Amino acid sequence: MISNDNFCAALKERGFGFVAGVPCSHFSGPIERLTRDGIYLAAANEGAALAAAAGASVAGRRSAVIAQNSGLGNLINPLTSLVQTYGIPVLVFMSLRGWPDPSQDEPQHAIMGATTHKLLDSFQIPHVTVSADAMELGSTLDQAEEHLAAQRSVFVLTEKGAIEKHRSSTDPDVTGLNRIEVLRAIEPLLEGAAVVSTTGYTSRELFGVTGSKEHFYMQGSMGHAAAFGLGVALQSPRRPVIVLDGDGAAIMHLGTLSSTGAAAPGNLVHLVFDNGAYESTGGQVTSSPSTDFAGVARAVGYASAHECRSLDEVTAALTVALEGNGPHLIAVRIVSGGVSPFSRATAAMTTTDIRDGFAARLRDRSSINDANPVGRR
Repeated sequence: MISNDNFCAALKERGFGFVAGVPCSHFSGPIERLTRDGIYLAAANEGAALAAAAGASVAGRRSAVIAQNSGLGNLINPLTSLVQTYGIPVLVFMSLRGWPDPSQDEPQHAIMGATTHKLLDSFQIPHVTVSADAMELGSTLDQAEEHLAAQRSVFVLTEKGAIEKHRSSTDPDVTGLNRIEVLRAIEPLLEGAAVVSTTGYTSRELFGVTGSKEHFYMQGSMGHAAAFGLGVALQSPRRPVIVLDGDGAAIMHLGTLSSTGAAAPGNLVHLVFDNGAYESTGGQVTSSPSTDFAGVARAVGYASAHECRSLDEVTAALTVALEGNGPHLIAVRIVSGGVSPFSRATAAMTTTDIRDGFAARLRDRSSINDANPVGRR
């Protein structure tokens, strides 16, 4: 295993002074250290991280990116049309989820795990793989330097366990609302609604609290729960649709709020849990402290937007929102709860079971009031 000291020292020795990235539990150690060193940018998504690093590189700063292969799709556009087209050298560290054995990882990583190397080869991107038993990074970076010197970006692909993780010495913040108690408070209001929950602890805890096999628990596809819910809402205008999102996920594809405001589905409620952290990947900070979700929602055309800090405020706002005339956004300030006590929904059912159960909920007309549709405003 490569220690955090070794990882960060190796970058410093080679003059890398800017690192942009997205959360990844496999890189939680270096991200925490680089953040403290003041050279890490928490980017909205993988493509933005690569573009920022490319800009810093052209400005004269040796730059790197930290990401995981599940987000390789977000990287492809700036990879092929920016760094390759303009010959900009960027060092990309990418964790290998779903590799070498997809059965040892979560189901959403199986396809990318089996194809990451092939995809990079198809784009003629040089890459080096670091195994879990590696003890230092120097020799790998020596190989990467040859490509960087030729004005080519290069990927350092890291196997699970190759990099030391961050071990937090602080206890979870227990002085405010937490996501589990909010989910328990709003559970009675979810009856009859089509519920979509974002990846990470939100989906784990929704399943743990409700046990429902008719909600859509999104694993992977980070940042896309809102767009998925928008598509559902537009095609099922008589059923309330509730998207349970996270601050990091919402920021990752914040433009979906603009699409939602423009489409104006009256039956859509977008509830954002905001704890200022990518909790399930190690608690890396998000940019939510400088992001006014309610203000953004109002600016792009949501019918209403509220920020809530108590259970009474959340349940009252959701009760009104479910009456229709949306879309509505409810931003809920919560605290970090540490490691979730619940397992993923896919520990109890398959991803296709989740799809089919949710589709059955959409087809069930018994809980729809046909005389009072909640469609577009």
